[in-house]
Amino acid sequence: MGSTIQKYPEIKLLHTRFHQITCCELLDYITDVAKQRKKTVVGNVNIRAMNFAYTQPWFQDFINTSDLVFCDGFGVLLASRLSGYKLESKHRTTCADYLDKLAKACEKESLSLYLLAGKPGVVDRAIAKLSIVAPNLKIGGHHGYFEKEGHENEAIVAEINQFKPDILYVGFGMPIQERWILDNMHKIDTRVFLPLGACLDFYTGTLPRAPKWITDSGLEWLARLLTEPRRLWVRYVIGNPLFFYRIFKDILSERLRALMQRPVSL
Repeated sequence: MGSTIQKYPEIKLLHTRFHQITCCELLDYITDVAKQRKKTVVGNVNIRAMNFAYTQPWFQDFINTSDLVFCDGFGVLLASRLSGYKLESKHRTTCADYLDKLAKACEKESLSLYLLAGKPGVVDRAIAKLSIVAPNLKIGGHHGYFEKEGHENEAIVAEINQFKPDILYVGFGMPIQERWILDNMHKIDTRVFLPLGACLDFYTGTLPRAPKWITDSGLEWLARLLTEPRRLWVRYVIGNPLFFYRIFKDILSERLRALMQRPVSL
């Protein structure tokens, strides 16, 4: 972790940064760095990530020191536009939408992929589905329901190292997956760490996903809230307005600061 990507413009909201990058550019970047010897972290941000970064310094540091960070949330895209950045819909990449493309790109470049995510059975269904899309892809995986420290964790690390994946997909949900990567990346033999949340659940149909016209219009959060209201109401009913309150407060502060710095004509 550490080097920023000069090729892609950097967006900064509430002192947390990500890159202006399209899905195709993201896939090219992942496959390129997967061929290099150094370890690379590719993060992503949505409103939940931004809220974590605002209140948890270690998480903000994880995002700000990741080698590349892409936008995975319509709310962050909208906030960027309100803040004066010229982002388009193409600069938002949802993980469940590009997993097939990632598998095909890995197959084409002879790169291996390891999935560490989901409940028992979800990874098996994802591997079966991806093997149809990319039949020559070297792919392995393990579910994400294990103790994240101690003997069980060490056994999982050993299993990953035996596979030696070029790309390691980690999907425990935020911020558990990011904390796990920080705690374990020094002992894992892989080149790219890719934290992707609940992507496999949507990809395999374990969790229902809203129709494309809803996801494209920025209302996927509402569909998820209606599907899992007890679990997600705090994240969306409180988290979304809180994020935009912070954004508008920041915009207002910047405008007042600019006004105060304007020279006074006598």
